[in-house]
Amino acid sequence: MEEIAASNTVDISISVVSHLQIGLVTQLLADLDAHCAGSHLEVILTLNLEETLPFELNGFSFPVKLIRNDSAKGFGANHNQAFRHASGRYFCVMNPDIRLDSNPFETLLACLADSSIGLVAPLVLGENGEVEDSARRFPTPLTILCKAFGRCKGTDYVIGNAPFHPDWVGGMCMLFPRAVFELLGGFDERYFLYYEDVDLCARLRLLGYEVLVNPQAKVTHHAQRTSRRSLTYLRWHFKSMMRFFLSPVCWRVHRLERS
Repeated sequence: MEEIAASNTVDISISVVSHLQIGLVTQLLADLDAHCAGSHLEVILTLNLEETLPFELNGFSFPVKLIRNDSAKGFGANHNQAFRHASGRYFCVMNPDIRLDSNPFETLLACLADSSIGLVAPLVLGENGEVEDSARRFPTPLTILCKAFGRCKGTDYVIGNAPFHPDWVGGMCMLFPRAVFELLGGFDERYFLYYEDVDLCARLRLLGYEVLVNPQAKVTHHAQRTSRRSLTYLRWHFKSMMRFFLSPVCWRVHRLERS
């Protein structure tokens, strides 16, 4: 692992994984430098496939740790690996296609003063400013079929300005207390891609923690929508969905909701 480190105390370790997305990573790092330099960050950048960096690791106001994988890993495995190199009191999972025009961390960290919150996320907006469907209720086969046939449209929650507790949030931007992520054992690496965020939030619920979205913190998601164009990604999506529906975690969390 290549590392540019600073001697200052790190509050937030941000894990970013690039899958031939270094152009997006460059923009994200510039956003973090412009808006979040005062938040005592470090970035752990994982190159899941070999690519050339168009920037110097020491070119930012925060330290950058670089991991180059010998072979491609799944979403959860990459972020779990990054966590093992993280030194911050909080751990943030962030996609390369997230963009920032302000600092979301001050608002999000304030939410984690409540020890019942195991995960906090910002409101995720699309490129045109519309609210993305990134905070949802736990899926069931019936709700999946309903959405597949276009009968269940819109978001699962009415979103205003107040914080709210969804069942789960998408993995494009998540902030955890370090101790909570460690207690969970991180992501379940049996999910190569997709549904690892659903599973993790379900396990949080089973441990007695809540998920929180605070709309006062916002990020923009320049979604790539790869699964809509690739049969390989669609197969991964279906395989992960079935793994979740057949898992004890799914059965237990739905039983807990009914109790």
